Amino acid sequence: MMTILILLALVTFCSTMIGGTVAVKYRKVLPYFFAFASGSLISIAFFDILPESLSIASSISLPVRTVLTVVVISYLLYSFLEKILLTHHYDENDEHEHIMGPIGASSLVIHSFLDGVAIGTAYAVNPSVGLIVAFAVIFHDFTDGINTVTLMLKNKQKLLRTKVFLFLDALAPVIGVVFTSAVNIGESNLALLLAFFVGEFLYIGASHLLPETHKHTYWKMMLFMSFGVALIYVLTSLIP
Repeated sequence: MMTILILLALVTFCSTMIGGTVAVKYRKVLPYFFAFASGSLISIAFFDILPESLSIASSISLPVRTVLTVVVISYLLYSFLEKILLTHHYDENDEHEHIMGPIGASSLVIHSFLDGVAIGTAYAVNPSVGLIVAFAVIFHDFTDGINTVTLMLKNKQKLLRTKVFLFLDALAPVIGVVFTSAVNIGESNLALLLAFFVGEFLYIGASHLLPETHKHTYWKMMLFMSFGVALIYVLTSLIP
């Protein structure tokens, strides 16, 4: 069983790396990736992470209000962090590195780790369900690779550092799969951690990336943002 899981995790590694490489190679059209990333991050929060958090909370009788409170706290916390850590006015011509790049990319790495945990957990319960989850995660991680690179480059991070975060994001599901065989995170902690990601991804997508789409041709930005939403909607629909 572990061999199959590792193979699936390695495919997710390749999927993430391909998505990120595409974003790196076509940096000149980053505004389109900004639009795509804003739509996909917001959609990941609503179609993927929040339902999973609420489902876990329901199964262990954790109040929905508690989950939603963590979402709000997370959103406000990241807003507060950005204002505190940003020591200069930020604009697209500013060459200074912005701390929100590594912060957002780090959370995507942790989210990818949890994708690996999801694959391992689902496969242990039912191999057929595990394969379906893995299939969805493989395609989902392609967008994670794009989002990781987009967040880093959008925030003026060096290309080398961007590639390091891309590699970590790609490696995270592999570690997550191995992790499931050794450690139990605990359903309560997992539900609250996922809720925390919801708040962060909503903030990054809606408050950090979405405004970038207002600086370019409206219908083109809306098209790519809608594509991000539609893609995540379809991919998350694959998971029963």
